Amino acid sequence: MLRVAINGYGRIGRCVLRALHERGDADRIQVVAINEPQDLASMAYLSQFDSTHGRFPGQVKEDGTALSVNGRRIRVFHATEPEDVDWAALRIDLLLECSGSFGDRTTAERYQAAGCPRLLLSQPMNTREDTDITVVMGVNEEAIPAAARLVSNASCTTNCVVPLLQLLHRALGVEAAGISTLHSAMNDQPLLDGYHRSDLRRTRSAMHSVIPVSTELARGVERLLPELEGRIHARHLRVPTMNVSVMELNLLLARDTDEAEVNAILKAGCNRVLGWTDLPHASCDFNHDTRSSIVDLTQTRVSGGRLLTVMAWFDNEWAFACRMLEVADRWAARFQH
Repeated sequence: MLRVAINGYGRIGRCVLRALHERGDADRIQVVAINEPQDLASMAYLSQFDSTHGRFPGQVKEDGTALSVNGRRIRVFHATEPEDVDWAALRIDLLLECSGSFGDRTTAERYQAAGCPRLLLSQPMNTREDTDITVVMGVNEEAIPAAARLVSNASCTTNCVVPLLQLLHRALGVEAAGISTLHSAMNDQPLLDGYHRSDLRRTRSAMHSVIPVSTELARGVERLLPELEGRIHARHLRVPTMNVSVMELNLLLARDTDEAEVNAILKAGCNRVLGWTDLPHASCDFNHDTRSSIVDLTQTRVSGGRLLTVMAWFDNEWAFACRMLEVADRWAARFQH
């Protein structure tokens, strides 16, 4: 039994807990505590009723000062600082840090000083040195050190693009890449125009416009695929949808190819986290899809033999939450033996 706690019970934190139960992992991975500043009644309500993923397939209710999920009692804290919870007393093996608020080692290590033995973070860290390893399932999960204390689950976009980019680079050689992400709206955007602490574009209504935002995706890809360092640029556009995003890769290849060969490579290279489709899909068709990346073979294009365009769908919430659980599982297999 792996004992975990969740810090930050927003979109990803709730998806992680729900995925545990939907995937049948709740008997192996026990959530013993959740830390979330919001009130318990709201936590219980939003766990049970979700506009994006539907009703929780089970029972969620308040149990005194705890949350009861399918009869399992989870202690709830409302702390705003890492030191305000006695993490050591919970005897957890791992903290799933889902608040997205800790991007550097010094800040994240405050949890360890407060009694957390290990942190799995739901966001990329600022630098390579800020984490012991950044993990993308299907790429480098076998490299998790047993002695690791800070592990990053990267970002939803990194989880989508890196397995795909690695496959194409090995088969065809990637000389340069331009990556565009059309990403669903997020909680750091207002429904109506309102203030944002650092980005004027994100002061604008999320439901009214397509909004360019900054992205560190290129740097995240280079951490996982250092052989492509200096060859990638990326842009990120927020679009007025609730969930499911899409990435377009424009790749300059090392050799000539055609669409038939590319699609054959993609089909042959797909696995549990990297899938493909040749049906006329729209984004909503991939809501609640567990895969990190689903390549749309109908959108593959080759120009001049070496300029390749590939498109991939991904559920930016659900797939990412599933990857967090899988990384936790793989990590635990190392440090528990």
